[in-house]
Amino acid sequence: MENNYNLVTDKKGQLMQMIPVMLCFFAMGFVDLVGTASNYVQKDLGLTDSQANLFPSLVFFWFLIFSVPTGMLMNKIGRKKTVLISLIVTAVSLIIPVTGDSYNVMLIAFSLLGIGNAIMQTSLNPLVTNLISGDKLASTLTFGQFVKAIASFLAPILAAWGATTYFPTFGLGWRALFAIYAVVSFLSISLLAATPIQEERPDKASGMGECIKLLGRPFILLCFLGIMCHVGIDVGTNTTAPKIIMERLALPLEEAGLATGIYFIFRTAGCFLGAFLLRSMSPKLFFGISVIMMLVAMAMLLVCDTLTMIYIGIGLIGFGNSNVFSVIFSQALVYSPNEKNEVSGLMIMGLFGGTIFPLAMGYAADAVGQIGAVAVMTVGVIYLLYYTLKIKNIK
Repeated sequence: MENNYNLVTDKKGQLMQMIPVMLCFFAMGFVDLVGTASNYVQKDLGLTDSQANLFPSLVFFWFLIFSVPTGMLMNKIGRKKTVLISLIVTAVSLIIPVTGDSYNVMLIAFSLLGIGNAIMQTSLNPLVTNLISGDKLASTLTFGQFVKAIASFLAPILAAWGATTYFPTFGLGWRALFAIYAVVSFLSISLLAATPIQEERPDKASGMGECIKLLGRPFILLCFLGIMCHVGIDVGTNTTAPKIIMERLALPLEEAGLATGIYFIFRTAGCFLGAFLLRSMSPKLFFGISVIMMLVAMAMLLVCDTLTMIYIGIGLIGFGNSNVFSVIFSQALVYSPNEKNEVSGLMIMGLFGGTIFPLAMGYAADAVGQIGAVAVMTVGVIYLLYYTLKIKNIK
C-alpha cells in the first residue's frame, strides 16, 4: 500500500510540475502571432510584401544570435531560471505594442518577442527532459507543440475579434491580441516560479566554439538544416496563406486572415494526434507520411484557385508540419545525450530559417506573385523528404 501511495504521489507531483511547463509551451506559441500581426501592420502602413515580411524575419533573426549563448547560460544558472528570463522578455515585448503601432514600435516589439522566444525554445525543451523519460520524450514534446499550437491558432481569431468587435478594446483594435497574451505571460511567470523542479547536473561548461563544432557531426547538421526548413515553412505559410487568397480571390484581409486559423487548426490537430501515434509508430514512417502531405499541399497551392482547394492545401501543410520539429529535436537530443544544452541551442538556432524563408518569399512574391513564395517553401519540403531517409528509428 505504501509503495502504491508513493507512486500515486509521484504521478500527482509530476502532473503539478507539467501544468506550468505546458503553460510555458502555450506562451512559446505567442511567436506565431507575427504572421497575423505583420499582415495587419502591412495593411495599416501600406507596406510591400518584402517590407512586411521583414517583421517575421526580424523575429527569427534573434534565434541565430541568442540560441547557442542560451545553451551556455543554462549550464550556469539552470534551465528553469533561463525559462523564467525568457518569459519576462516575452511579457515586455507584448506590452510595447499596446503603447502604439508605428513602424519603429513594432520593430522593437517583434525584436524582443524574437529574443524571448529564442531563449524560451532553447531552454524549455531540455527542461522537459527533467520530468519525462527518454522513451517518451518525442511524444511529450509533441504534446507541448500541441499546446503551443493552441496559442498560434487563437492569434488570428483574437486579432480579427479585436479589429471588428464592438466590445471595448480601449482603442487597441487588433492589437488587443498583445494585451491578452501579455496577461498569460505574467501568469506563466508566476506559476513556473512557484513550481519546484529538480534539475539534473548541468552539462559540462562549454564555449561558443565547442557548441558550433557539434555541427561537424553530419547527423546534427542534417537536423539543424531540417529545423531551418520546418520553421521556414511554418512562418511562410502563416504569413503567405492569407495573401494567396487575397491575390487569387480578392477577399479582404479580415476574411482571408482566417486561412491562418485553418493552418493552425490542422497543426493543432496534428500535434494532438502525433502525441499518441509517436508512442507506437516508427518516427521514420510517421515523418515520411507528414512530409508527403506537405509536398502534395505545395502542389495544390501552386495550381489551385478555389477557396476550398486552397484551404485543403493549407490544412495539409499544417497537419504535415505539426510534428516535424518534435521528431527532429528529439532525434538530435538522443543522438548526443551528453550535450543536451548545446544541442538544444544549435537546434533552436536553426529557427533562423524563419528569417531566411520569409525574406526569400517576399522578394519572390514581389517578382512573380505568391506562386513564387510557394515555390520557395517547396524547396524546404524537398529537403525534409531527403532528411526522412536519414532518420534513425529510436524512440
